[in-house]
Amino acid sequence: MKSLAINPGSTSTKIAIFSGESEIWNREINHSREKLASFEKLIDQLDWRRNLVLAALKEGGFSPGEFDFIMARGGLLDPIPGGTYLVDEEMVQDLKQGKNGEHASNLAAIIARDLAENAGVPAFTVDPVAVDEFEPEARLSGLPELPRKCQSHALNLKATARKTVERLENNFREINLIGVHLGGGISIAALKGGRIVDVNNANQGGPYSPERAGTLPSLDLVEYIYQEKQEAKEVKEKIVGRGGLVAYLDTADGREVEERIADGDSKAELVYRGMIYQIAKEVGAMTAVLSGKIAAIFITGGLANSDYLVGRLEKKINFLAPVHVFPGAAEMEHLAAGGLRVMRGEEEVKSYAEARR
Repeated sequence: MKSLAINPGSTSTKIAIFSGESEIWNREINHSREKLASFEKLIDQLDWRRNLVLAALKEGGFSPGEFDFIMARGGLLDPIPGGTYLVDEEMVQDLKQGKNGEHASNLAAIIARDLAENAGVPAFTVDPVAVDEFEPEARLSGLPELPRKCQSHALNLKATARKTVERLENNFREINLIGVHLGGGISIAALKGGRIVDVNNANQGGPYSPERAGTLPSLDLVEYIYQEKQEAKEVKEKIVGRGGLVAYLDTADGREVEERIADGDSKAELVYRGMIYQIAKEVGAMTAVLSGKIAAIFITGGLANSDYLVGRLEKKINFLAPVHVFPGAAEMEHLAAGGLRVMRGEEEVKSYAEARR
């Protein structure tokens, strides 16, 4: 079966075509910050991004009508369990309205459904950011007004968990794992029988990352906001887009940081070590969530390509369980695989309206 996967990001739109599990073509369409800034709202980018996808397909010699199904990167939806979902009108309306926040990935399902309807085929999304499988006690934060939210790199975490289980020759539904996704944001998850029962919200807590501040001293943060008379938008951008390595070192590129370390930059070394330290500490916390009963720890994401980072992290956590490394985040491959499982009858497609909480 032939499928198309669509993955809009903050500065690019990625598309890929698969024949079964094999990728046969891909394109990454980069967007200038000037062009993106010309749109007042995210939803205003919809027609523009859809036309770019269609133009890229045409240039590659493809037509939306030749696909058996179309896959979309999951956006900010209502909390739902993991799985493969049919993109329906209710999902599209929530994404158009930005009901749960605005992110470029919200556009994926809208574009996919439009192309799929015209072609007479289904559109699906798999394990979106909104996957919520928390156990009740994991939702408590200390203030009833501010419950913990389950948001993570669920697509890559769940797909890599499947790969880890295959390597272990075990049953996905019967073992516990800790998953570590290392990218611009960092998600560290406790997986019990395939479910993400706890995870740091990469936008609001956990270790600091290349672009995000992670867990902050709450009272000091309140004082900072009032003393500096910061607007909410400014603070959010600082915490999510200009925190972590960017805040300390003015770069989100791990390779650049490692080059600075090799050149003797002691500040870069300290900040990088601090990030590794916080990652290891969060892994330890997830070990406690699973009562120490874990079959393996897996590390994935773009930063998993770094021997420097992974080697030092492994030394801190390999006493807990065997560590398996899967560099990169093969999101397009994971999207296609989720659709294939449904089309082949290996997995039942889910309804957003029925599953959401």
